[in-house]
Amino acid sequence: MTDLALDITFGALVLAMLACGWRVLRGPEIADRILALDTLYVNVVALVIVLGMRQRSELLFEAALIVAMLGFVATVALARYLTRGDVIE
Repeated sequence: MTDLALDITFGALVLAMLACGWRVLRGPEIADRILALDTLYVNVVALVIVLGMRQRSELLFEAALIVAMLGFVATVALARYLTRGDVIE
């Protein structure tokens, strides 16, 4: 039963990632694209966690943590670049 729930979750996450990818490529404004990219990072973290649960691998949980940290830093850097024109003062 757990395997079926993980498979359904995996499929839903892949669909969400495709929708976010579409918004990144076709977003009407740059702010929409950055928001979609941030949501894509969150979906990737969730996908790696689901894969870790499915494969019973602790290594994937650490990989999800690294992806989450990189996604946060990238979102902050892009937001600062858009608002001020540079990332580091």
